[in-house]
Amino acid sequence: MKNEYDDEEAWGPVEDLIAGLDLDPRDPLGRGGSDAAAGSRAVRWRDLPSDQARGEWQALRDWVEWVTVRFNVPLSLIPNCWWKHPALVEELSALHVAWRTAYDPQDSGLGPVMWLERWSAARPRLREAHTGSCSNGHKDPKRRSWADVTDQGEWDAWATDAHGD
Repeated sequence: MKNEYDDEEAWGPVEDLIAGLDLDPRDPLGRGGSDAAAGSRAVRWRDLPSDQARGEWQALRDWVEWVTVRFNVPLSLIPNCWWKHPALVEELSALHVAWRTAYDPQDSGLGPVMWLERWSAARPRLREAHTGSCSNGHKDPKRRSWADVTDQGEWDAWATDAHGD
């Protein structure tokens, strides 16, 4: 019996059709692997070249100032000296990328609500990244250091085995 989808054309195996598209099996969507997702441009602060730093910092500052006013974020959560707190910078930077991606023209329409969910979920992490100690002026965070902690000989001996048992 013929149905509305039967055009009486002889169809070959779907594998042949896919093979004819010349797709990369590791990247079937043809993204090329090096292009960032729509709207995103994540910053790896650790590797950021000095000649790009000013623009990246300014973009993040503009966004942080906007988002803290828009959502009436208290100083105890994001202090005025947020940029001097490395863990806070990483959290805010990640949220900024997610926000840009959410409002990209290529977004399906769910991006904004998903960003709002991420923003809400990030609040405990923001509290952890900054303990609220800067309400009366900046206080340098006590940072962990690895200087003179690891015995290099002991490390070298350990690192020669996978220790997978």
